[in-house]
Amino acid sequence: MRKRLYVVLLTGVLTHFQVIAIILLSAFALTSCRDSRQQAADQMLEKANQLFNEQRYDRALIVIDSLRKVYPTAIETRKQALRLQQDIELKRSQEELALVDSALQAVKHDYDYQKQKVEKDKQELRATPEELTMLTKTRVRRDSLQTRFDALCGKIRYIHKKQKEM
Repeated sequence: MRKRLYVVLLTGVLTHFQVIAIILLSAFALTSCRDSRQQAADQMLEKANQLFNEQRYDRALIVIDSLRKVYPTAIETRKQALRLQQDIELKRSQEELALVDSALQAVKHDYDYQKQKVEKDKQELRATPEELTMLTKTRVRRDSLQTRFDALCGKIRYIHKKQKEM
């Protein structure tokens, strides 16, 4: 098509008016395609927002990922999608942090109780290997939950920092 257009232009068959009309029609066609692609990207973002509001975070992230792949030129929509992605990750992390915190508090309470009991049994020379093993396992579980808690707190701080930068 381009070669034909160039040939026609070079041969002087088209008038200036016709050349301008062809250029304007081409620009209009490109703009209308871009607008429809922008609308489709905006609709995907709207769907992701809806899924976020329904607390369907995994589905919302899938829609955002698709939006980023299918519409790489929808810059403003992609920026909004990035903000939404951060909001989703923040919400998920906060919810997980609440669960980990509850479990950590319970395990800490169990560990403290077991430790007191084992210390008392040690003083009376009645501590059993099973008690010592259970105390060690509870300590490992407590430490694991504490590590997860600290990692989630760090992730939340990082997301807040990134959100302030935007």
